[in-house]
Amino acid sequence: MTTESLTTSYPLPEGFTELEVFGFGTVLMAEALLGFCLNGLTIISFPDCGICINAFIAAFSSFLRYWPYGSDGCQIHGFQGFVTALASISSIATLAWDRYHHYCTRSKLQWSTAVSMVVFVWLFSAFWSVMPLLGWGEYDYEPLRTCCTLDYTKGDRNYVTYLIALATFNFAIPVFIMLTAYQSIDHKFKKTGQFKFNTSLPVKSLVICWGPYSLLCFYAAVENVTFISPKLRMIPAVIAKTAPVVNAFVYALGNENYRGGIWQFLTGQKIEKAEVDNKTK
Repeated sequence: MTTESLTTSYPLPEGFTELEVFGFGTVLMAEALLGFCLNGLTIISFPDCGICINAFIAAFSSFLRYWPYGSDGCQIHGFQGFVTALASISSIATLAWDRYHHYCTRSKLQWSTAVSMVVFVWLFSAFWSVMPLLGWGEYDYEPLRTCCTLDYTKGDRNYVTYLIALATFNFAIPVFIMLTAYQSIDHKFKKTGQFKFNTSLPVKSLVICWGPYSLLCFYAAVENVTFISPKLRMIPAVIAKTAPVVNAFVYALGNENYRGGIWQFLTGQKIEKAEVDNKTK
């Protein structure tokens, strides 16, 4: 099938021009490829690679100008995107808790504890992600109609109750854990005079990536969001998909030991800690 026939068979999504559809597809593709590359280099987390897969599928569909996988595919895409996003948020909260123990109590997690936490994160995320498939919440097309997510346009009681529970357990509590952990770490760094990393950056990056999408969902709980242009409603979703790229810089490339390991891998030279810091200033 030629590009011309695709354009003829599948009209532009309502509210979008040809250039805007191509632009959103290009941004999603760039986020997916960059996220794959950076997470492949840093091996930061499997959830973030899952977000990249979700963005790649959305980018491919955007270039086609339609969703080629049917209603069942939409449900699977929505579930896959949600489970990896929730697992990513829970994982960075878990990492904050681990960092607290490492820097403040000088204790390390046992391997069995770490495995149990990973299993819990995925089961917990899967529970909340499967609820829309069972009727509590609902997955549907995003405004571009080339990707699927939680349907926030209805704003009914079913959506509101699910949103409040989802936000409490998968956003508010992780943010609270991160804030308390990194505040304790920052206090420890100030006492010792040794600052290993920027303790405010993890929470800021989480809020920047997921804040706009969260605000849109909460606004949809009290007002009809369909009057907002489809282009504006797509922007928070696109910003949220930058999370894998941001996390790669914040958690892996922002770690002094890991930066030193990458430098040694690329150059064959082992550098001292002070030199690692100088390389990144």
